[in-house]
Amino acid sequence: MASEQNHIYHERQRLQFCLLHSLNNLFQQKDAFTRATLNSIAERLVLDDPEKEIWTPFSLVFKPHHNSVTGNYDINVLIAALEGRGKTVIWHDGRNGASAIDLNDGLLMGIVVNVPVRRYGGLWKSRHWIAVRKIDGVWYNLDSDLQAPHCFKDCGEVREFLNFIINHDGQVLLVKNDSTQ
Repeated sequence: MASEQNHIYHERQRLQFCLLHSLNNLFQQKDAFTRATLNSIAERLVLDDPEKEIWTPFSLVFKPHHNSVTGNYDINVLIAALEGRGKTVIWHDGRNGASAIDLNDGLLMGIVVNVPVRRYGGLWKSRHWIAVRKIDGVWYNLDSDLQAPHCFKDCGEVREFLNFIINHDGQVLLVKNDSTQ
């Protein structure tokens, strides 16, 4: 298994850049997205917003779609980044459970999940982005908090993982390739 994982790209967590890491892990490429790229997307989202917020001194750090110091990008940045690469993001209705997800869909590039996390002894509550992707016929959890990618034994184990996410206030987003590609 170790030799198989040598070709799997896996970025590790740094500050709150888990969205950046999950996108690069999803695309299996270093710098598929950069901090500058995501910051630019976040700024464009602000400019395109018809109901712009009023500027305050806190606006230098706490932006509507990300924290300029630590990262912590929101769902809008994720969707815009993926759509900019010709992908479609489908929010999975958790009421249907993971059994409703076709893990063998040829258009399914991967899955991005967003989970609640507590850090620093429970003092800090936040959310964390995780990429899950099928590589060479095997599904992997590419969580940037993991030391290495976690290999799922089969689709059943992937569904168990996704059901756990859904049952613990997590969100599941299906990332699909454009059918014309």
